[in-house]
Amino acid sequence: MPVLKFRVYWEEDESVYRDIVIKPDQMFLQFHQAILQAFEFDTKHKATFFRSNDNWQRGREIILEKDNAPRKVEPLLMAEVPIGAAVKDPNQKFIYVYDFAKNWTFLVELIGVSKEENIKLSYPACVRKEGLAPSQYGTKGLVGDKLVEMEEKYDLNKEGMDEEGFGEEGEESEGEDSGDQAEEMGEADDLMF
Repeated sequence: MPVLKFRVYWEEDESVYRDIVIKPDQMFLQFHQAILQAFEFDTKHKATFFRSNDNWQRGREIILEKDNAPRKVEPLLMAEVPIGAAVKDPNQKFIYVYDFAKNWTFLVELIGVSKEENIKLSYPACVRKEGLAPSQYGTKGLVGDKLVEMEEKYDLNKEGMDEEGFGEEGEESEGEDSGDQAEEMGEADDLMF
């Protein structure tokens, strides 16, 4: 059985993407779950796929569960539509939207078709990860760890003056003239970079 390979880009940063392989007879519901797992998102929110063209315009909708939202065309259901039935083009595109409050949007593009499946894989499968996944609920990863580290090392959360004589912006510390302060500020800048 052939295998479809999709690249799923995060709309905000196209250098962040995941490649997911899936069989044509597997449902959009399984694809939805694979995308969430690949980007380390939970499954607590609603989602939808849109068939798309080369200009990323939204077409026929494939929804997670029935709702009463008015639409021009009745949407399909993820649990009932196999991926292969929606692929009409060798460069088929979809738009995937998750958590309508946060509006996480991913651009999905068919990038390859293999003639045979890999018996070592359980489909659908994420076969490539590029870039740090966006954090679903705030900061995480390397950036978050470094900020916490910096707050502890330099005690950035401390109120008022610290032992070094630095106070609120615009205040001069007792016993120091502005020349000494400028010199110390230059040293502090060196520490931060």
